[in-house]
Amino acid sequence: MTASSVRPVSEREARRVAEAAREQVWHKPSFAKELFLGRFRLDLIHPHPASAPDDVRRGEKFLEKLREFCETSIDSARIEREAMIPDETVQGLKEIGALGMKIDPKYGGAGLTQVYYNKALALVSSVSPAIGALLSAHQSIGVPQPLKLFGTQEQKDAFLPRCARTDISAFLLTEPDVGSDPARLATTAVPDGDHYILDGVKLWTTNGVVADLLVVMARVPASEGHKGGITAFVVETASAGVTVENRNAFMGLRGLENGVTRFHRVRVPAAHRIGPEGAGLKIALTTLNTGRLSLPAMCAGSGKWCLKIAREWSAAREQWGKPIARHEAVGTKISFIAATTFALEAVIDLASQMADEDRNDIRIEAALAKLYGSEMAWLMADELVQIRGGRGFETAASLAARGERAVPAEQMLRDLRINRIFEGSTEIMHLLIAREAVDAHLSVAGDLIDPDKSLSDKGRAAAKAGGFYARWLPGLITGAGQLPRAYAEFHPPRHRDLSPHLRYVERSARKLARSTFYAMSRWQGRMETKQGFLGRIVDIGAELFAMSAACVRAEMLRTTGDHGVEAYQLADVFCRQARIRAEELFARLWTNTDELDRKVVSGVLAGSYSWLEEGVLDPSGDGPWIADATPGPPTKDNVHRRAGT
Repeated sequence: MTASSVRPVSEREARRVAEAAREQVWHKPSFAKELFLGRFRLDLIHPHPASAPDDVRRGEKFLEKLREFCETSIDSARIEREAMIPDETVQGLKEIGALGMKIDPKYGGAGLTQVYYNKALALVSSVSPAIGALLSAHQSIGVPQPLKLFGTQEQKDAFLPRCARTDISAFLLTEPDVGSDPARLATTAVPDGDHYILDGVKLWTTNGVVADLLVVMARVPASEGHKGGITAFVVETASAGVTVENRNAFMGLRGLENGVTRFHRVRVPAAHRIGPEGAGLKIALTTLNTGRLSLPAMCAGSGKWCLKIAREWSAAREQWGKPIARHEAVGTKISFIAATTFALEAVIDLASQMADEDRNDIRIEAALAKLYGSEMAWLMADELVQIRGGRGFETAASLAARGERAVPAEQMLRDLRINRIFEGSTEIMHLLIAREAVDAHLSVAGDLIDPDKSLSDKGRAAAKAGGFYARWLPGLITGAGQLPRAYAEFHPPRHRDLSPHLRYVERSARKLARSTFYAMSRWQGRMETKQGFLGRIVDIGAELFAMSAACVRAEMLRTTGDHGVEAYQLADVFCRQARIRAEELFARLWTNTDELDRKVVSGVLAGSYSWLEEGVLDPSGDGPWIADATPGPPTKDNVHRRAGT
């Protein structure tokens, strides 16, 4: 079976598979879900949740050990130069327990909370993003997290001690012709007694080149006694038939151990199946609910580094008689980096504390953190390169060779770029969050716009929707955001006034909900095709969430006596910047070029503008757009290696 002959999947079937993988019920409250419904539930995030004293002591002790290791045992320039994390560095990470940061101590792990796990990732990634990616892929989406949530006790006993100290893990879902549309998944796991026979090819297997254990998603054919469907398995890399056929290379994260893995008649014990057959995608999505928080944590760390370099460089570099920081054109960039770094840390810390408390459903908050963190970190790194000028474009090695400080600004830009694609691209995150944001509407009115539903079904849906909207719509007319004294506790003496920003969030949440309702009424079943509109809706929600987190964090820092005045100032500046972005997005909901863009795209695909491509040469090499993923024996040598030994 070639990549081009993967079984065809209709849009309806692809949607059905994705929908079945969603968590259908909301058992706990969600601040972000309420925000998209026009209800500003500040009580769900304020007062800011805090870590338990024992968790703080354990976390700070581990951070101290990790910081010493980062300062003395990680050569980031060598990793960039050799495009590989040295074995002795990996072994050192194992020895200090970095592989088991999130694993329970009873299995040999450090037992860190989500808050301190993220702090650790931000710290180590500031030295080497490649190491951050290795540790994150191992613990956030690799074997430990799905086993923690869905594994049997026998599986936990067998695999978690290995993951905590010696064995690196990876998560394998993507295939050469399968990305964010898992309905096309071609890797199969055919039942054979008390085993499954695994066949297929997986692409972009982060950690796959050095992993000892894999979480593999494969399709089990339905048969007698087998429900079938996409299913998750723990696979030993040392199993016969597992071959790493290529170690991939990228524009950034040059130490990333990412490859192509082929499975040819690999026997996997049924006891290594995670959860029931057909539950693989639900397991993957549930794992990502908190797993996605690791990436924005590293993005927040990148912002901190960008701020440090911008501050030091802009004070030292003088032009026209004064430091460049004093020139407004540069100063505004520094202000953006400082305010946005504060907000990113506020978002990730709040979401992580909420994950540790486990009182709220944070699936939307985690997705917003990933979306917002990856986009804003990229912008901050780009601004840093601009502030550094030609030195920002020059490599650290070149700077050092001619006697200047080896600042890897261009590397930071390259390393951060993948975050807008990793673990769900920005475009996919827009759609995923939008689906969750309109869940309440679809649960009461979905049958009204479903062409497959009968008239009687539509009638019942109309009655249900009428009752819901009769209660919901009046609440979108007025609210606390229109009261001059609302949220007055966010204007303490001698501090900037943050209460207007929270009133803006409350008003804007209602406006956002009204806009969503109007769009659903206007487009009905075509709403899901309006991806530009949905993306802007989500981006507005992200700005409102970040504003809320920034204000709540500033107040928390004030009450603890930790830089309260400065935190209020940063929160105020960030909120003013975010409000400008949100207002622009609101305007673009209805004034945009979406329809014209669709027509141009049709023309491009039809070749109407191919004349515009004349006058250049294409330096691309030969070969198919998508590699052949036909199951079968390997055709290349196995490049798998065990790291750290």
